[in-house]
Amino acid sequence: MTPKPFGRLPDGRAVAQYTLRNAAGASADVITYGGIITALRMPDRHGKLADVVLGFDRLEAYVAGHPYFGAIIGRIAGRVSAGRLQLPDGVRPLALTDGPNHLHGGRVGFDKRLWSVLAATPNSLRLFYRSPDGEEGYPGNLDVTVTYTLTDDNALVVESEAVTDRVTPLSLAQHSYFNLAGEGSGNVLNHMVQIHATEVVPAADANMTLSGRRTAVAGTGNDFTHPRRLGDALPGMFRAHGEHYFIRAAAAVAPATVARVTEPVSGRVLEVSTNDCALQFYTGMALDGTLTGKAGRTYGPHDGLCLECQGYPDGAHRRDLGDILVYPGTPQKRLTRYAFSTA
Repeated sequence: MTPKPFGRLPDGRAVAQYTLRNAAGASADVITYGGIITALRMPDRHGKLADVVLGFDRLEAYVAGHPYFGAIIGRIAGRVSAGRLQLPDGVRPLALTDGPNHLHGGRVGFDKRLWSVLAATPNSLRLFYRSPDGEEGYPGNLDVTVTYTLTDDNALVVESEAVTDRVTPLSLAQHSYFNLAGEGSGNVLNHMVQIHATEVVPAADANMTLSGRRTAVAGTGNDFTHPRRLGDALPGMFRAHGEHYFIRAAAAVAPATVARVTEPVSGRVLEVSTNDCALQFYTGMALDGTLTGKAGRTYGPHDGLCLECQGYPDGAHRRDLGDILVYPGTPQKRLTRYAFSTA
């Protein structure tokens, strides 16, 4: 695969774009800055391709600041309560980057790092990043590889593997905003959403700090155990935001289906499976019309939704809610599959 230049960072380092293709005609664009998926083209029920993720076509727009469009999030996806990282050898303070909490790895998380390319084939890209001891306050040298594979049955598979020389937390997430009608087509309120989870760890306050308790979704606005139109569900959801869905306390060997989203007009279906511990559902409520996407249209509230497979952000000391610790000599391995089809 031959990469294309995607601009240069302010310090002069070059960013490359790789395009993955499959035999069915689908494709995905990935850049080495943040491991960002900048485009993902999938067919509708008539075979017509459309880009189904939000993002930009210029590096400058990503560098200027954005709500994590398509990026690899780490070391910890989500909010670490009060920025207090509680580890077996003591408490480490992390930068408070989102109100009273530490969000998505800190001021310069994995989404803002330049990743190296270890291998590239027509349908697969393997990225590497070494996070040094002390980066953003986290302990241990951490080597992370993330592999994107576009399969011939129209699935985007995200595999990660990490090794460390010191006990450290790691909870990666892929942060694409999906709009199955096509990027720039408007909001996703008509998408039908189903989440195969019976419990959430709800937010405790308006800062979306996680409460640390498991709560049943039955009888609440967060119950997506049966398909629901997103626009109908929003009024019953806290801040119309989306919650942290508990799947399991420890990563499984094999992935299981955790969510299914359908867009009725195009017929596109997205099914998400993972071996990770949780699913953070986000409705894109904070998009405010200040960012202009690839189609030349601004992104307003709920113009895309996120299905972030991850561990529990405070899982370093709440392993009952999703263990995220990595130990020397024991690699952490995770797999998430975003499978597209049509109804």
